[in-house]
Amino acid sequence: MHQGGCLCGAVKYSIDCEPIVVGHCHCTMCQKQHGAAFATYVSVERENFQYLNGENNLTSYNSSSSIFRKFCSTCGSNIEWCGSPEYPNWVSITLATFTTELEPSNIENYNVETKCKWL
Repeated sequence: MHQGGCLCGAVKYSIDCEPIVVGHCHCTMCQKQHGAAFATYVSVERENFQYLNGENNLTSYNSSSSIFRKFCSTCGSNIEWCGSPEYPNWVSITLATFTTELEPSNIENYNVETKCKWL
């Protein structure tokens, strides 16, 4: 239904459903990982997400006790994070890496207590 991939094209993925939730995360980890004020993620159940190619090109970083962040080892594009104890079967994919158009009807904001003051 929707596809995406990294900047260099080594990693490609697809999701076969509409997102459960779309959200801007303002946590300091996302700010540092993306070098931006926030990161926007699309969350789906793991069974609805698949890598079409390049999964072996991903590097994983364990940013906290259970959270893994995955990015392309060639170009550095952030692709996903997973491992939430609250939602163990979910994967959250960076919306900016989608190559098919997705227009969410609602975008939530998370961790606004650490939202950049300059935003």
